[in-house]
Amino acid sequence: MPIVVTEAKIFACTQSKALGEKIAKAYGAELGKVITSTYSDGEFQPSYEESIRGARIFIIGSTNPGPQNLMEMLLMIDAAKRASARHITAVLPYFGWARQDRKDKPRVPIAAKLVAKMLEAAGATRIITMDLHADQIQGFFEKPVDHLFASTIFLPYLRSLNLPNLTIASPDMGGSKRAYAYSKALKSDVVICYKQRAKANVISHMELIGDVTGKNVVLVDDMVDTAGTLTKAADLMMERGALSVRAICTHPILSGDAYKKLENSKLEELIVTDSIPVNTESKKIRVLSCADLFAQVMDKVHNNSSISSNFVM
Repeated sequence: MPIVVTEAKIFACTQSKALGEKIAKAYGAELGKVITSTYSDGEFQPSYEESIRGARIFIIGSTNPGPQNLMEMLLMIDAAKRASARHITAVLPYFGWARQDRKDKPRVPIAAKLVAKMLEAAGATRIITMDLHADQIQGFFEKPVDHLFASTIFLPYLRSLNLPNLTIASPDMGGSKRAYAYSKALKSDVVICYKQRAKANVISHMELIGDVTGKNVVLVDDMVDTAGTLTKAADLMMERGALSVRAICTHPILSGDAYKKLENSKLEELIVTDSIPVNTESKKIRVLSCADLFAQVMDKVHNNSSISSNFVM
């Protein structure tokens, strides 16, 4: 009788290799061997350098733009399917293209739905991700989705700060649900920023709903891209009498002149996870690892155990 491989194997895409190594270590396994060959025109080909026949494999890789990160994940999944892996779980610490989750004007794509269908067509049998930009993206998949919350990581850190007069803030109306969930867990007040955009990544006007006088404010968001919203909100709150302003953002995209904005702002601290590598050091940025969270959930998924205890809110 042939031997059935039952142990899980963990692999990582190029960008997420450092996080993949942390997750594998926390899981108690070695990161699997993958070699990526690149042609002179930029085309690349990943190759598994060990047998994965009959195995459950986890492929770790955030799919933030540019397109090469998503393409590498798709190729890794396709290669695993063609190598007869039994289960293929795509672990996406950051699910990219998620801001395009609906048609907000005529003749535009719904990119998040397209990405979901591409992952399934490639051969993914399960998705594990964290802090989706919009919860309803889970419904774009026909395969099981484990949507984790970074609050598991952030709440213990916030409690360790012992901030008096703590107030949770949402940088926009869309994040109010997330802010209320944090305020309930921390038993604090909530304020909301109302912003109007001239165009993508450009804020024309911002107002504050609520009182921050004498408060230590923590802004909560799922991602920080150009840091324009966060820094403008922090400066506004300090002008309105806040004692300090921090921000927790799960995914540190930090594009354009984001680092410069952070350094020049009144934001005391930006707390993020390592779902996306932070490429520039800054005294204002604190990185908390999500490796343990993913390792725990991956172990439970492999052993068909409940993951309910890993959800804080």
